[in-house]
Amino acid sequence: MSSVLSAVEEKLAALPEPVQLVMPDGQRAGAADPLVTLHINDTAVLANLAAGQVGKLGEDYVEGKFDFDGSMRDLMHLAAAILPGSPVEAAQGGWLTSLVVKLMSVWRHSIDRDARQIEFHYDLSDDFYALWLDPRRVYSCGYFREPDYTLAQAQEAKLDHICRKLALQPGERFLDVGAGWGGLLLWAAEHYGVEATGITLSRNQHAYVNRLIEEKGLSGRVRMDLLDYRKLDENQPFDKIASVGMFEHVGRAQLKGYFSRLYRLVRPGGLIMNHGITAGGIDHTGLGAGMGEFIEKFIFPGGELTHISQVLISMAEGGLEDLDIENIRPHYARTLWAWSDALEERLDEARKVLGEGQGERSLRAYRMYLAGCAMGFEHGWIALHQVLATPATAGRSDELDYPADLAYPWRRDYIYRQ
Repeated sequence: MSSVLSAVEEKLAALPEPVQLVMPDGQRAGAADPLVTLHINDTAVLANLAAGQVGKLGEDYVEGKFDFDGSMRDLMHLAAAILPGSPVEAAQGGWLTSLVVKLMSVWRHSIDRDARQIEFHYDLSDDFYALWLDPRRVYSCGYFREPDYTLAQAQEAKLDHICRKLALQPGERFLDVGAGWGGLLLWAAEHYGVEATGITLSRNQHAYVNRLIEEKGLSGRVRMDLLDYRKLDENQPFDKIASVGMFEHVGRAQLKGYFSRLYRLVRPGGLIMNHGITAGGIDHTGLGAGMGEFIEKFIFPGGELTHISQVLISMAEGGLEDLDIENIRPHYARTLWAWSDALEERLDEARKVLGEGQGERSLRAYRMYLAGCAMGFEHGWIALHQVLATPATAGRSDELDYPADLAYPWRRDYIYRQ
């Protein structure tokens, strides 16, 4: 134990910020005036600390093997500093690893298994999510059009940014795949006059959005179905489709089929917006140093990340032509820190909502998850891309003449024009 503790002390001494350890017997090590104090309840934590296994340390925290004093932001600075190297590079594997990952991706994404995985995350507690999301409960990256935007303003700006990119028009049939708590679905209906359909696998979200539809008097124009995207009727194609924070759950091996399905669900000349988290490295589906395993175990079972280059290949294989690509990675870092800060301010309320036992474990997991992901986006280990696409065609001579059957004008200024 003394050798491990010595290694930890040596590592702490090299950190840019002062950190102190308090051992189970009261012994202290590290800085005398720390920004972060780690209260070690199980000395097994020390080995993960010495090795810089950040994901394992997150698991240790969830299991109550250590506690800390200090801000979540300072704790994440510590986490980044103790990493032995880039978690993107640590996640790289050879051809055998890639083959195993592909086979696992196929196995883990059946319709029934996906439904259970979505319920695991999104049906935790509506009241819990309401504590730290914006009033519309938009659970995806905001768009800070102005640096001083509040979270609520950034989320409304994101909703409008997507609607503008899709060039939504009154009366159009609009599909929101994985509609969450209905933020985009209702925004599109109320501000752009579309006939909107949303789908989800979360029973909580389904019930919540249908209540909102009734309250807002939108029953004739908006519907929310408890349905898997693979069961959507292809005989009545939509004019526009949005998929926000959804394709991360599809599985890398399923992406061609996913985009093929969207291709069949949109009319010729229509538009599809795919907004989702992408990998920082080309050949990995998660992060190293135990970070990917932490998210898989406690937050998003079945979630897989794909580099934007592979996303574009899968889109093309699915019959889609990319039109506009925007990386809004820093916006998600700021969004996640806003969520993390909001949760940190309401920890007592969160404990009442989630309860003791498993509820406390869930709260600890989300504290680490939100702040850890914020750190990941800040460092560029993960990204967020919006890709606007349309069913691929052979092209034609009048595409720049605003033909009525083509939704995209091949001029980007329409997105920003008031």
